[in-house]
Amino acid sequence: MSGMSSTTANWHWKNKQLNQWGSAWFERELPTVEISEGAAKVGVVKVTEVDGDVELGRRKSKLITIYDVKINLEWEGMADDGTEVKGTLFIPEVSHEITVDQISEYSYQWSLTTASSPAVDVVYKLAKTKLREALESKFAEFPIAIIEVHGKDLIVSAANSGTATPVSVEGGSASANLGAAAAFNPPVAQPKSTKKPKEVLNTSTVEREARFMASADDLFDLLTDERRIPTWSRAAAHYRPEPGFEFSLFGGGVTGQITDVDRPKKIVSTWKLSSPTWPTNHAGTLTIAFDQGSDSTEVKFSLSGVPKGMEQELESNLEGYYVRGLKSTGLGAIL
Repeated sequence: MSGMSSTTANWHWKNKQLNQWGSAWFERELPTVEISEGAAKVGVVKVTEVDGDVELGRRKSKLITIYDVKINLEWEGMADDGTEVKGTLFIPEVSHEITVDQISEYSYQWSLTTASSPAVDVVYKLAKTKLREALESKFAEFPIAIIEVHGKDLIVSAANSGTATPVSVEGGSASANLGAAAAFNPPVAQPKSTKKPKEVLNTSTVEREARFMASADDLFDLLTDERRIPTWSRAAAHYRPEPGFEFSLFGGGVTGQITDVDRPKKIVSTWKLSSPTWPTNHAGTLTIAFDQGSDSTEVKFSLSGVPKGMEQELESNLEGYYVRGLKSTGLGAIL
């Protein structure tokens, strides 16, 4: 690589085949998925097949996760009367297009091997609803893991070229750009620099509104209960609606601190995007306001402190991650 800058080197196409690593990841991680409701519980016990392709690519200084696999697994549960419940599940497609781009939904083919009974059917229903949600949260961790483990193998850094180039991740939607892509950016060595006078950052405010067929209480819970957040964010969350609590959303793509809570009318927090384009040591302020009507609730997302030049991107991201994410839960957003 002598004589080639990191900008030029990272521009060219390069990929890494990860089929074996991907299969091992699913076989290790999916059996950790377990949920319970009352005395009933259900979880994945064994992954019996992972078939498909997993790759990480780099082109034009962007890291791209490329994967499409089908998965067979066995699940088990326990009914509240002590009956052991067993079954299988086939997921024909777990892919970048579904997990990151969200251009389609997961498909599930469930089967129950235990004889049906009222108690058994409760566990079966729990598997097809809550276990499914937990699996989708786990699937959202897969592309992040690919980048964290293998991204450094495709990056030409300053150590090899004398310069440093931030490498982003290509996604096909605004939501991918906000959370998943932001979380995907691997650390790249930065050259040492002398201290400069602090620059004044010009900022503005972006807003997005939507009306949902749900109560303000339910929407407040969806946006603040870390057990329910993955149903619309498709990623793990660390969140509590308490002033001073430092939260993390979208797999670490967004971080901040809760500053004000008025349930179920308003929640205010600092808001920082984990991306090379977001200024270091700068945080915006996100205010989420709920206005309940007779048959629906209007939710207004107002993000102040947005760096000039990023308004359109952040407005699209608010819509993609928050509004469309909530809509995907079946609340019937009216835009």
